Amino acid sequence: MLSFEHTTLDNGLTIIAETNAAAASLAAGFFVRTGSRDETPDVAGVSHFLEHMVFKGTERRSAFDVNLEFDRMGANYNAFTSEENTVYFAAVLPDFQDAALDLLGDMLRPSLRAEDFELEKNVIADEIARYEDLPTFRCYEKTMAAHFAGHPLGNSVLGTPESIRQVTRDQMQAYFDRRYSPTNVTVVGVGQIDFETFAAKVDAACGHWTPYDAPRDTSQPSPGAGRHVMTDGRINREHIAVMSPAPTCQDEARYAAQLAAAVMGDTTGSRLYYALVEPALADEAHMSYDPFDHAGAFLTFISTDPDRTAQVLDIVNDVCARFRAEGPTEAELLAAKNKIATAATVKGELPMGRLTSVGFEWVYRREYVPLADDIAAMFAVTADDVRDVVARYDMTAATILALGPLEAI
Repeated sequence: MLSFEHTTLDNGLTIIAETNAAAASLAAGFFVRTGSRDETPDVAGVSHFLEHMVFKGTERRSAFDVNLEFDRMGANYNAFTSEENTVYFAAVLPDFQDAALDLLGDMLRPSLRAEDFELEKNVIADEIARYEDLPTFRCYEKTMAAHFAGHPLGNSVLGTPESIRQVTRDQMQAYFDRRYSPTNVTVVGVGQIDFETFAAKVDAACGHWTPYDAPRDTSQPSPGAGRHVMTDGRINREHIAVMSPAPTCQDEARYAAQLAAAVMGDTTGSRLYYALVEPALADEAHMSYDPFDHAGAFLTFISTDPDRTAQVLDIVNDVCARFRAEGPTEAELLAAKNKIATAATVKGELPMGRLTSVGFEWVYRREYVPLADDIAAMFAVTADDVRDVVARYDMTAATILALGPLEAI
């Protein structure tokens, strides 16, 4: 039997949980509402860098202690940083609920030791170099920068080798002091959880944190457009990103937008698949819907032979224009709904799979939506709803970026 519980500590830290007595495990996460969009240019990449430093130890624990304790629990643990959030999580057996919360809570007040800080700069530099070898990643970052030019959503999550080399330990501490307020943190639990002891343990670990304001600039972006080319003769294929505006995280039209992206660009059986992949004009062509805090984007990614680039872009534009004029067929819409429902259900069968869904629903909209209700809301979307979304958000008014051997597109 599922139930939802929530409480707020005196210092403003929010605790929520989707409890399930039938689950065999639990997942817990500390969701910090901060990411690259909250950075200033002088500390580009500091959110992600700080994520690494959180694993380097506290006043009570060394980096070795942190990893050893997780390993002794048999935990599945990690963290990730995006444009808008930094999330630290662990999935454990119910017997380790208190131990996992004590460890995660302690980690969220890291020592930021100077010797660890300088050493980790090299780790981050290596990570940036590895990602620079991935054309898809380079396309995404550069397209975000071009599309959201002048807006913080265009900031790089990793930063640059230069920005990482130049940032100081005191600048990281100042960023931490601005963003890691308990009022800006949500602790999320999913699975076999005793909520009373869960909340009490979080209070013991985090109740002494001092609260302060941690605001975010949520001004509306003015998305760019136009065509951009990054020439790299080391790459044999032309990698193309097409980005256009879409509904925000807070917009009820997000369900219709998700379905529009699935009909247009699911990895199999979509319009772009049949227009490009099936006839071997591209080896990859898919569209996603990326909702952000008071912003959103449709992103299409294509990999093709450089000689076919112009033809492929013309087809993408024609497919988008036709979809805007016609909307989805009932058969397409039903297939998209079934795909999304299946993926969400399979993912949600494990507490770890539900953690980010439960957490981000609260972080972005201050609501809890059971998986069944979420799927029902998606199935309630009509073809007219999807037609309305693609009429409001023209996919052909896009930022296009190509990375590969071509010098022009």
